[in-house]
Amino acid sequence: MSTPRECTRHLDDESATMALGRDLALGIDEGLQLHLHGDLGAGKTTLVRGLLRALGFEGRVKSPTFTLVEPYELSKLSLYHFDFYRFEHPDELRAAGLLEFFGTSAVCIVEWPEKAQAHLPAPDLEIWLRATDKGGRSACLIADTERGARWLKALPT
Repeated sequence: MSTPRECTRHLDDESATMALGRDLALGIDEGLQLHLHGDLGAGKTTLVRGLLRALGFEGRVKSPTFTLVEPYELSKLSLYHFDFYRFEHPDELRAAGLLEFFGTSAVCIVEWPEKAQAHLPAPDLEIWLRATDKGGRSACLIADTERGARWLKALPT
């Protein structure tokens, strides 16, 4: 049986978005790359907050829109939360000295990856968050690698 490469979830509200983050924490492993797509206010940082809470982080989780990266040292792993919303050109990733974080054992979660796509490694998993006509949001999860497919498979149904 093949490992699924895509699934969609309906997220009724902020608590459902947090729950998806908690579910993602179940299969997290060193070196995974997660790209988050969606308009402003789509819930990207909320999802990361849910993931971090499930990993035991109790501090404030804020969007790295102005800092570009927020580092988190957790008991099991290092995690870096990036936000490239303010980038006007992909080369700003290199100019900011942020490439060194990728390709290591750290988990890298990137909001607005399309702003630096030319220089980013391929993600293991991408999540597209969109508002729906029925209220709430749709989260489309797409595995781009075998590791991403295993991560997706680890999610509770």
